[in-house]
Amino acid sequence: MTTSRRYYHITTFGCQMNKADSERMAGILEDMGFEWSEDPNNADVILYNTCTIRDNAEQKVYSYLGRQAKRKHEQPDLTLIVAGCVAQQEGEALLRRVPELDLVMGPQHANRLKDLLQQVFDGNQVVATEPIHIMEDITKPRRDSKVTAWVNVIYGCNERCTYCVVPNVRGVEQSRTPEAIRAEMVELGRLGYKEVTLLGQNIDAYGRDLPGVTPEGRHKHTLTDLLYYIHDVPGIERIRFATSHPRYFTERLIRACAELPKVCEHFHIPFQSGDNEVLKRMARGYTHEKYRRIIGKIREYVPDAAISADAIVGFPGEMEEQFENTLKLVDDIGFDQLNTAAYSPRPGTPAAVWEEQISEEVKSDRLQRLNHLVAIKAAERSQRYMGRIEEVLVEDQNPKDKTQVMGRTRTNRLTFFTGDITELKGKLVKVKITEVRAFSLTGEPVEVREAVSV
Repeated sequence: MTTSRRYYHITTFGCQMNKADSERMAGILEDMGFEWSEDPNNADVILYNTCTIRDNAEQKVYSYLGRQAKRKHEQPDLTLIVAGCVAQQEGEALLRRVPELDLVMGPQHANRLKDLLQQVFDGNQVVATEPIHIMEDITKPRRDSKVTAWVNVIYGCNERCTYCVVPNVRGVEQSRTPEAIRAEMVELGRLGYKEVTLLGQNIDAYGRDLPGVTPEGRHKHTLTDLLYYIHDVPGIERIRFATSHPRYFTERLIRACAELPKVCEHFHIPFQSGDNEVLKRMARGYTHEKYRRIIGKIREYVPDAAISADAIVGFPGEMEEQFENTLKLVDDIGFDQLNTAAYSPRPGTPAAVWEEQISEEVKSDRLQRLNHLVAIKAAERSQRYMGRIEEVLVEDQNPKDKTQVMGRTRTNRLTFFTGDITELKGKLVKVKITEVRAFSLTGEPVEVREAVSV
């Protein structure tokens, strides 16, 4: 007796946290017997893992939903799910807007997908957005990569930035235990993964909610302590972490990154604005002077480190001279990469209802000027790679040139070079850089080595 095959499709919007959640939910669906379908129109279960940080991402979700809602009238057995931050923000209002939906679930419920789907298959329309304590994740994610993996170390966020909806939709900070994190990494190493990125909405806050205080009076569990604890996991060759908050970034953490050979020389620390008054209105909790001191310490301990960040232009009340302070910060520091965005009012955030909202024309002009400067500075930073030999972890084939493979340097620069992906995937390759661009490199392979963990 044969049973018909069932398929699922997940579309993910937004940050690395959402991508990690999608991997876990894909793992649950595959454990339930579903197979991945590249085409959503062939899927029996369609899940949109959503983001509310920018309005355009939110509107795109509704556009996708509209098409699948029409399809459901012809295929009543189709299961439609909205997960993530839009689900948490809108809750039951989503069902009123799109009554064809079967399940609306917030980010904290990602690990409960199987139970929630069972309720749907029993004939219920389900909304799961209530705050819960996140149970230890025992699911096996369907990883998009066989070389690199994300590992969540802390969920939620206790910050209250006036522009940000994340604390409302992802809940309070909940740190995983060091033992659980290490166990997941041990399994990843056993399966052949070479690189892990530790994830948290505010990863520097790791451990604040865990018990214990050291004789020196600090929290027993911090990100720094975690890095020392997991550093010797067999098989894992590289460790990264994101996203950092300048308010909590410490010299002790920088020293650890300099001392631990597996921790990559790349720091992602959003500054959002280079003006102190704007930072105060954002409730960020630091000044641009403090941010500059952090970067100075990084370059003291890890001179070749790559620095990336996030910045917002057009925050309510931002004057031209305040925006120019952001340009000055970018010019002075010289970021390797900067994620930029025009301010977008989000529901339920204080800044959304403030007066002095900046016009779209002004925001667009400032964004273009900032992006122009970012490209110039990134190109300048790239020049240091010319002629150097860089260690590249090969992740995949270059989709635009099948004769090339691609991977990243320890400083997170995307690098291309000629090679056979079947032979090189997951290998650490010494590459001589022959061409530099603002955000990527090209080189020639010099030496291939098998990863040997220490």
